[in-house]
Amino acid sequence: MPDSRVPRPRRFLVCEPRHFAVQYAINPWMHPDAQVDVDLAHGQWQALISAYRAHGHSVDSVEPVTDLPDMVFAANSALVLAGRVFGSLFHAPQRRPESTAYETWFKAAGFDVHRPESVCEGEGDLVPVGRYVLAGTGFRTTREAHREVQEFFGVPVISLQLVDPRFYHLDTALFVLDDGSGGHEANIAYYPEAFSPGSREALDRLFPDAVIATHEDAMAFGLNSVSDGHHVFISPRAEALAGRLVRHGYVPVPVDLSEFHKAGGGIKCCTQEIRS
Repeated sequence: MPDSRVPRPRRFLVCEPRHFAVQYAINPWMHPDAQVDVDLAHGQWQALISAYRAHGHSVDSVEPVTDLPDMVFAANSALVLAGRVFGSLFHAPQRRPESTAYETWFKAAGFDVHRPESVCEGEGDLVPVGRYVLAGTGFRTTREAHREVQEFFGVPVISLQLVDPRFYHLDTALFVLDDGSGGHEANIAYYPEAFSPGSREALDRLFPDAVIATHEDAMAFGLNSVSDGHHVFISPRAEALAGRLVRHGYVPVPVDLSEFHKAGGGIKCCTQEIRS
């Protein structure tokens, strides 16, 4: 396939893993007895930031807060569309203080922040693509929050039911390859078995040319990826998926965030996109 895809510069918000650890278990990947190599985690995170900047993207950083080990997973803090911020209300009480920390950053940066009334975990379960917001539910974000998102942004929200607790957030089972803004059709990559039958059918109807990931890709956090429309920042262990992306005209950029897999997170979890 001719390389006709053009990357679009993005603005990302991240949080340094200064206090990253696995201190509790709120998803099947987390085991509090697992040892985290803090230096390795920081080096992996810094490699991701360097990769973003090397490919023309800007990166802002929020100050990490002591005793919030999951604050590194910036994607869960909000959904930002057209300069409007829909904040978070975490399911797990251990993470709820993160919402205030991120809200403080957004307000200092000049944004107004809407606080959801229902449990909502930001880009973990809210994925803008084309004319829609794809919205996951089943383990974290509620369907009531989906309705709030639609009322707030005025964008059609497509609810998708997650059925496998290992893929507890939508961004562990699906990511946007092309958001439809660069002349190409909006498209995604996803792992069908993470979804209910009706949700799989809806995705097939919406994205008939989607890239389908294998079980091995999904378990390697290959779907917790970030695409700029040309480059795809992806787990190096998702080899089959990377090969399929190449055949679709994308350029995989492998970034190893294996230490963060111990907490159930990866590249996208560490990356909040600020869409102005």
